[in-house]
Parts: sequence; structure tokens; C-alpha cells
Amino acid sequence: MPEANLIAVGIILIFLGFLLVFIGALTSKDAKVGVGGIIGFLPFGFGNDPQLVKLAIIISAVLAILFIVLALKGIA
Repeated sequence: MPEANLIAVGIILIFLGFLLVFIGALTSKDAKVGVGGIIGFLPFGFGNDPQLVKLAIIISAVLAILFIVLALKGIA
């Protein structure tokens, strides 16, 4: 059952991130947002600040490469 605990922690962290972005957007007139992720092995990003989008894509690409390397070694 440790997988279920990790899934629950991951879902809670995702919702916490959405909540923090939402609160930041409501409390600030100049909120900058950049979101990145991985679909399959392709990193993507979107947002309203080009520098944050670039950073999100770079982090996503590094994580995608890390996942591929670990998958090839049989760890992930």
C-alpha cells in the first residue's frame, strides 16, 4: 500500500500548488505564472511570463531525461 500513500501525497501537492497560484492571482495585480509538465516524454509549458515558461520547460525537460535514463536502467 505504499503506492497509494505516494499517490495521495502527489494529488495533495498538485491541489496545493493550484491553490497557491489561485491565491497569488487574487491578491496580486501583477501575478506571473508559468506551468510546465510532461506528456509521455515531451515537455511542455505555458504561462503569462516568457522567462517562467522557459524555466518550466527546462525543468520539465530535465525531469523527462531523468525519467528516461532511470527507465532504461530499470529503476523507474
